[in-house]
Amino acid sequence: MTYGQPPMQYAPPATFVPPPPPGPGVHPPFPAPPVEGRGRRIGLGFGIGGGILALVCGGGVAAVIGLAVAMTGALDEQAHVVVSEYLDAVQAGDYDKAYKQLCDNAQDRESLSEYRERMSREERFDSYVIGDFDLESNEIPVDLTRPGGAVDHTEAQLEQNTSTGAFEVCGLGE
Repeated sequence: MTYGQPPMQYAPPATFVPPPPPGPGVHPPFPAPPVEGRGRRIGLGFGIGGGILALVCGGGVAAVIGLAVAMTGALDEQAHVVVSEYLDAVQAGDYDKAYKQLCDNAQDRESLSEYRERMSREERFDSYVIGDFDLESNEIPVDLTRPGGAVDHTEAQLEQNTSTGAFEVCGLGE
């Protein structure tokens, strides 16, 4: 005990209280994470992706259209060749060659001798003009010019051979 001083009082130990948090404007102890996908970068990414998608889809559509046009042209050319060969044989009076170019259905309906007899009775023609092949009806228009100058408008019916895929004449104006 010390003399001249007030007596000391003992209190329980104080608990630690943290200081209040810092106020506004204080920097955090770590940097903020990057902000991804906001604004121009995401728009640029979507724009480039959409452009590539449009090019790929547009190229596919153009390829399909080009293929369809090429196939139509090839079928038209093949039909012209087949009908020309048939008409050349008929015009020359080579009915055996013309008969061989007929489709199986036409050959089943008529024998070679019947075909020769029928064709020899048909009126001859001097020239012919072949039109455009119709894919839906498998017919191709033919204008036959007769010796007197008269023009007969007729159709050549075609079929595709199931084993070869080639066109064959099934009839001319029948």
